[in-house]
Amino acid sequence: MASIKKIKEIYNQELDYLNNALKNSNNQYHTFSLSTIKNSYPEARTVVLRNIKQNPSKLYFNSDIRSPKIQELELNNNCTALFYNNSRKIQLRFKCKAIIHNQNSLCANVWKQTHLQSRKCYMAPYSPSIVLKKWEPNLPIKYLKSDPSQIDSELGYKNFSHIELQVLETEILQLHHDGHIRFKKKDSQFIFISS
Repeated sequence: MASIKKIKEIYNQELDYLNNALKNSNNQYHTFSLSTIKNSYPEARTVVLRNIKQNPSKLYFNSDIRSPKIQELELNNNCTALFYNNSRKIQLRFKCKAIIHNQNSLCANVWKQTHLQSRKCYMAPYSPSIVLKKWEPNLPIKYLKSDPSQIDSELGYKNFSHIELQVLETEILQLHHDGHIRFKKKDSQFIFISS
């Protein structure tokens, strides 16, 4: 039987898993589904978790500023982040407000820590999701087989953004054959909900 004490333990355990996912690409929380709204329809894609903070709760990921998801968040910054761990049968859903950091001090600090291999992606000649006449790798030809130099990689900074998701509500669903545990955390309140 679940109690408030038990769901607080589950919540804290999942925060530990999220923190682990920042450095462990084998952790199933390393990537998550981000849902946005485009013309009244939901859009979803997978992004990489880059940071988390608590009090207040925030999630972060990086994106090309030219990406449609950025345009969608500029028009409507309401979004949802969905994590699922298949082996442990647990889902985390976060209702969020997005803040786009581009060409500011936070963005610059994250860029400084970004590996050359990742910086190369932001040097892409075409905007993400643009229609091509034929397939192209959308990377600088010069760096198809290697990482860019530190100096050349700076060309990608203009396309780099760091997205902050301010968590408004957290919902956790833990699947059990003898009864699922599902609850919300909003502000500092933990609330049981049916599954």
